Parts: sequence; structure tokens; C-alpha cells
Amino acid sequence: MARARDESSPLFAGNAAGTLRLIVYLALAMVLMVLDHRNGWLWRVRYAASAVVEPVYRLANLPSAGMRTLSVAFADRKLLTEQNQRLREDLLLANARLNRMAGVAEQNHRLKELLDTRHSLDINVQLARVVGVDLGAWQQRLVLNLGARDGVKPGQPVIDAHGVMGQVVEVLPTTSVVMLVTDPAHAIPVVVERSGLRTVAYGARDGSGMVLPNIPLAADVRPGDRLLTSGLGGRFPPGFPVGKVLAVAPSPSGMFRVAQVQPAADLDRSEDVLLLHDQAEPDGPPAPAVPAGPPTALAPAPGAANGPTATPAAGQPASPPPRATTTTPASAGSTP
Repeated sequence: MARARDESSPLFAGNAAGTLRLIVYLALAMVLMVLDHRNGWLWRVRYAASAVVEPVYRLANLPSAGMRTLSVAFADRKLLTEQNQRLREDLLLANARLNRMAGVAEQNHRLKELLDTRHSLDINVQLARVVGVDLGAWQQRLVLNLGARDGVKPGQPVIDAHGVMGQVVEVLPTTSVVMLVTDPAHAIPVVVERSGLRTVAYGARDGSGMVLPNIPLAADVRPGDRLLTSGLGGRFPPGFPVGKVLAVAPSPSGMFRVAQVQPAADLDRSEDVLLLHDQAEPDGPPAPAVPAGPPTALAPAPGAANGPTATPAAGQPASPPPRATTTTPASAGSTP
């Protein structure tokens, strides 16, 4: 019995009709390829087909392109974050180095000023560094890194590149304490540079500066006058800047005038100071007794260059000492 033909058989079946159909299709394909190769007739068809198929390609590629874009975005964000952090660290380091260089330059400038001051002085000085500060309302003190082992003695004057800072009041083995000129317990004999008036400058009660409390009403003292050490008392050599007069006003009693003085030294900024050596002691031992006989004049004491300290002849009364004889506070054993 013959088998019925299946209607769903393949296009090119294994019979004569299928073989003939295959040959026709192959011949048609070869003709189209030759015509397209020689004349380019099918390029318009391909162009239009690509315009239709391209959106399908894009749509199919959209998930992978999106994942690629997200990965690149996250990678770039992480890279930018790391670079930003490194730049921040580099900027902080550069600012720190710049600030350090500025501080070193400022310190070199101050040391140069101190060195110039040291060379301009004809006396022995010693460089010291400030290691402690006590600038309260009731006392104005500094602590230096030199002490008794370095030859520091109580009463030594302390200066900086701009003027007098104070004097040593306490000496420890490796450190020493300096009372500033603004301390309420400090006093220093001064002279007005312009008029030559001699007076005594005291530390203000609140530690804000200095005052001249006993200026005669007829004295010529004006704002802007410079105050220098007078050399009386033998503690401070004459000629060192002490301060500048800011204002002059009558005292509450009306019998004197009071002047407010700004210190010449950088009391709150100086880190290096100079200690003056080889200064005459204002309170030395009494002069030796002179045997009876005709009056003779003795040689002046070592500190005679700083004030009238000539010893009178034997049997003659001693002249009264000047009122302002020292700048050492009461705790140091003398009264200004």
C-alpha cells in the first residue's frame, strides 16, 4: 500500500521536484550576487533593511550597555573619591609645611634682630629661650631655659630686640623666673628722651602696661614721648628703650599727673631674649673704713659709671642716696 505524502514535508524533499527547486534557487542566488557585485542594485535594499534592523540591535544591546555604563560610573566615582582624598591630604601637608616655613622665617627674623642687638651692645649678653609664660592680672612672669648652672643671677636685666623686658627675680638650677616691667611689683628708673625728665615707671595694677604715677604738673611729658633707662640704681644700663607714653591725665588727687606707657619690648610675643651680664650690683657691701687723718678721696666703686657713688672723706657725712636706686622688687631685697 502506497504511503500518503505528508503535507508538512521539508522544502527540499528527496525527490526530483525538490532537486529541481534547489537548482532554481541556487541559480537565482548566483544571478543576484553577480548583478549586485557589478551594478550594486541591492545596496538600497540593504540600506533600508539596516535602518529597520538597527533599532532592534540597539534594543537587544541595551541591557549590556546599561551594565557597562553603570560599572564605569561606579569605577570613575570611586577613582575620583580616592583622588580627591589624596589631593586633600597633599593640600593639608603643603599648608602645614608652608606654615612651618613661615614660622621658621619669623623665628629667623627675630633671632637676626637679637643678633644685631647683641653686636651693637658693648656689654656681655647671653641668649635665652622662653619656656614658660604667666601673664596674669596680678603678676607678669616668664620662665627661661637658663639657670644657676648657666651663670644666671638674681637681678640680671632681660631685654629683647626692642627694649627692656624685666629682670630675673628667681634662679633655679636649670631655669630662672623673670619679672616683667608690666608686673605691678616692678619699678624701673627712666628718663624722658625728649625733655630729660627723670622719673620711675611702675607696672600697671592690671598688668596691661606701665604707668608714671608721680609726674609734676609743670613737667614736660607728652603722648608719644619715648622712655629710656636712666641708669640710676646701677641695675639697668642707661639708654635702653623702656616704652612710649600713650596718654597723660591728672591724678585723682590733682597734685600730679599720671601717664600711661606702652612697653617697648614684645612681652607677649618674644620667644628669645638676652640676659645682660657684668652689671654693677646696686646693693654692694659697705665701703671699708678709712683711718683717721687728713681727708682723702677714695677710688669710685665698680658701679660708679652708672651713677654718683663716690665715697666721701673720712669723718664727713654721706650724701643721701637717690630716691630711685634700684629696680629689684621688695622680694629681691631692695625697694625702688
